[in-house]
Amino acid sequence: MAVYLKTKVRLFVSETPLPAGHQPPSPHCLRRPLPHAAPPNRHVNLILFAPAETTTPLPRTDLRALHILRVLRRRIGDAFDCGMINGPRGKATVTALDAQTLTLAFAWEASPPPAPAPITLILGLSRPQTARDILREATSLGVAALHFVTTEKGDPNYARSTLWSSGEWHRQVVIGAEQAFDTHLPVVTHGRSLVAVIAALPASAPANAPSNRLVLDNYESPAALSVCHVLRDKPVILALGSERGWSAAERDLFRAHAFTFAHLGPRVLRTETAVIAAVALIRAKLRLL
Repeated sequence: MAVYLKTKVRLFVSETPLPAGHQPPSPHCLRRPLPHAAPPNRHVNLILFAPAETTTPLPRTDLRALHILRVLRRRIGDAFDCGMINGPRGKATVTALDAQTLTLAFAWEASPPPAPAPITLILGLSRPQTARDILREATSLGVAALHFVTTEKGDPNYARSTLWSSGEWHRQVVIGAEQAFDTHLPVVTHGRSLVAVIAALPASAPANAPSNRLVLDNYESPAALSVCHVLRDKPVILALGSERGWSAAERDLFRAHAFTFAHLGPRVLRTETAVIAAVALIRAKLRLL
């Protein structure tokens, strides 16, 4: 029995003649280019464990066990990439498997993973779904700390969301670290006032001295973040408001504490998109990209 593969070819015909001496392109040139081969030793995700979890069997009802067995399809004797939260990376090997538990043996690398980028985010409390995205993506980008603060224009109910009360926020940063093949989790606080968080920051630079304190604002920023000078040997503090932005009093507070105002251009971005764009720009300025 012969099997025929039927393909559909769409031709585009131009009525404009080719210039003298030019030949039509070869059909081979119109093929979609093949993706580049992955670089050697490229890692894709890992599974994180708390230190206490490395000495006890993992229940099969645990989401990580389900991932190991159903997605990674590991069986007894198989290994996968893992990490200890805020510790080393390594390999975990499945050594035993029964109806209730999964037993793993861990072998850790001698060299620790790179430290997080020296970037601290001050963020106006946003809607829970927005905060989830920020927690996950900012962790993937390797920031050191995230402080979700109450603001004058923000909704105070956001601080009472189950995202924070149930501990779900911790799961989001774990997912972000696993995505980035990292073990470091950022420091996360929520519900404090903007005044309290700024007061707890390290001392700012003297007046008129260069500062790595930046605040994004769509209304009173004289320059784009892309052209702001960032000192590569100093930690960066970056503040972003919630969906409604900063109040006049909060802007005055930032000015009083040596923050430089900046913007991300004329387009109005979602808060989570602005966070990703701003952190990427800062990482590039720190030569971390």
